[in-house]
Amino acid sequence: MATQSPNNIKTYQPLILIVTFIAGVSLLSQFPFNSFSAMTWMRHFMAGFFIVFSFFKLLNLKGFANSYKMYDIIAAKWNSWGYIYPFVELCLGVLYLTNLYPLETNITTAVILGISSIGVIESNLNKRKIKCACLGDVFNLPMSTVTIVEDLTMVAMSLIMIIL
Repeated sequence: MATQSPNNIKTYQPLILIVTFIAGVSLLSQFPFNSFSAMTWMRHFMAGFFIVFSFFKLLNLKGFANSYKMYDIIAAKWNSWGYIYPFVELCLGVLYLTNLYPLETNITTAVILGISSIGVIESNLNKRKIKCACLGDVFNLPMSTVTIVEDLTMVAMSLIMIIL
């Protein structure tokens, strides 16, 4: 049986499906489309992203924390961060969904995911073959540029919502 290379689309199929579903639901939340708002779409996308991704991490919190400390610069130094992070994501998702404290929510997102992306970028530059913990311990996704894009896209969207 052939092993899957990190560039194989089958490897990322669960992630692609989840992100596509979140994007679609975020779009449909504005139905009947009398006036589309990109800002509302981004807010709903980020809400769905954080809520769904925290769900997968919470399915096996210990497994997530063990995987996360392999590349996150905070979790590597402070083990408890791996256990706290999924709850932070869940809270961010709820805040995006309810639109409570939007400025603070976007700043927190930019800071946390900005810091998180440092470890992801380092792992990729060092060509470390480690498991990505973005979907918890449920799927065996390799750490790759996909993880960098995922983190930096969320940072960019939060910054856009701060500026506009």
